[in-house]
Amino acid sequence: MKRQIFTEDHDAFRETVRTFLAKEVTPHYDKWEKDGIVSRDAWRAAGRQGLLGLAVPEEYGGGGTTDFRYSAVLAEEFTRAGTPGFAIGLHNDIVGPYLTSLATEEQKRRWLPGFCSGETITAIAMTEPGAGSDLQGIRTTAEDRGDHWILNGSKTFISNGILADLVIVVAKTTPEGGAHGLSLLVVERGADGFARGRNLDKIGQKSQDTAELFFNDVRVPKENLLGELNGAFVHLMTNLAQERMAIAVAGIAAAEHLLEITTGYVKEREAFGRPLAKLQHIRFEIAEMATECAVTRTFLDRCIADHSAGALDAVHASMAKWWATELQKRVADRCLQLHGGYGYMTEYPVARAFTDGRIQTIYGGTTEIMKEIIGRSLLG
Repeated sequence: MKRQIFTEDHDAFRETVRTFLAKEVTPHYDKWEKDGIVSRDAWRAAGRQGLLGLAVPEEYGGGGTTDFRYSAVLAEEFTRAGTPGFAIGLHNDIVGPYLTSLATEEQKRRWLPGFCSGETITAIAMTEPGAGSDLQGIRTTAEDRGDHWILNGSKTFISNGILADLVIVVAKTTPEGGAHGLSLLVVERGADGFARGRNLDKIGQKSQDTAELFFNDVRVPKENLLGELNGAFVHLMTNLAQERMAIAVAGIAAAEHLLEITTGYVKEREAFGRPLAKLQHIRFEIAEMATECAVTRTFLDRCIADHSAGALDAVHASMAKWWATELQKRVADRCLQLHGGYGYMTEYPVARAFTDGRIQTIYGGTTEIMKEIIGRSLLG
């Protein structure tokens, strides 16, 4: 089915992204995977190409568009290129909205130009060793000391944790914390008492630096409070829908690409004297995956269009995230199986996609959390 949501401008942008990937990312990606981190040069190149800060107003160096379809194009093309470790979506679609919607004018002028140029790489620190999807369990504290906060605590599984120059930290600013006692504080590189732990060794997306962060009596200026005091819970709930949409978009793009790769493989690979594609079981497997991808794509494109128009709610974003990422996981498993022993070899794209994609049903809210959100909306 021909997709209906993109215009000629989006198609031109897609070509720009593909050119950027071919020149600045794909040739270096294996090295980044070995190093466990993406080069800062690549981030600056993305900034020069206009791929960072798409939704940031032009006066701060951004693209000046709130059309989420451009972000969808980025997510789709980075996924198809097999380069999810370059966390451009985290920077643009997850951290970006906090800065554009909550920052004061002074904060915007201080942070957004570097955000758009690639000089300032960002992260958001919510997850703690004892608190993942449950924000009520956050223990990191920020004590009011008049003209500054004193921040203490630790975070884990923080994407861009090693590279990040600017980290939005979720902390308790009341003794009880919870829904009415959390705030967002921006911690900048070089702050005394701010330390990074090891670059965590993951099963996939190895070029995406994921780290532990430690805050020991970190002095955070009062002007680094982002948004409302004790208002973080509402801010987080507001922005999670876009985060989940970005993950969902990557999920369906990955499933479609894996199906494309595997369809080509079974046409060429022979068993028992004929191509695998001639076996009924193989044809049924391909038919099932193609149908599931087509149905999911239709729903996701509607969600993309709704989100671009400001009409997507948290429930449908949760549906999209749950369904697309679980489909990605199933398709990756089935496609690897159809590759046989070659599917287990890391030089084959299907093997890397299998491990890279496994996190998709976990971060941004687990599948179980997505179902809980949907269930509550229906049953109270």
